[in-house]
Amino acid sequence: MKTCPDRTAAMGLLRKYNAEPFHIQHALTVEGVMRWYAGELGHGEDADFWAAVGLLHDVDFEKWPEEHCKKAPELLAEIGCGEELVHAVCSHGYGLCSDVEPVHEMEKVLFAADELTGLIGAAARMRPSRSCQDMEVSSLKKKFKDKKFAAGCSRDVIRDGAERLGWTLEELMEKTILAMRSCEDAVNAEMEAL
Repeated sequence: MKTCPDRTAAMGLLRKYNAEPFHIQHALTVEGVMRWYAGELGHGEDADFWAAVGLLHDVDFEKWPEEHCKKAPELLAEIGCGEELVHAVCSHGYGLCSDVEPVHEMEKVLFAADELTGLIGAAARMRPSRSCQDMEVSSLKKKFKDKKFAAGCSRDVIRDGAERLGWTLEELMEKTILAMRSCEDAVNAEMEAL
């Protein structure tokens, strides 16, 4: 089992450097998505570690967008995060703001799913249900092809992420929708409680 900070410490660090509800919701979503993937891909014993990486992956983004993935190691050290967690967090910005390449399966999942959760979240907000519970891959693919929709979500990173995992784009989309369905209610409840 990999060591990771307890969730209270991780959440405290996230809240210390992030005030925007959008950023906190994204962190909580990626935390839940990573926990789901850990179980799905046979890493259930490390689910807390995968989730902690998801929760903290953008810890430096709100205050230091120009230093994203470069400031993170210093912040993560505040709660004693190990080298493995720091590497994973820094690797999700590979090719954009970091030269730390995602090598482990968990890092590849984070790299691929991070951008995609943004696209799925934006698509969900457009639905009558305002939820991903009734979202189909076919409707997400239409949004993916529309370059103007959620233009900040890099389609190249999503495609590259699927390739790194050896998955088709459809597989990545299907799995990530399921992952977001698994945590949507918990994320909404936690956001309401903040």
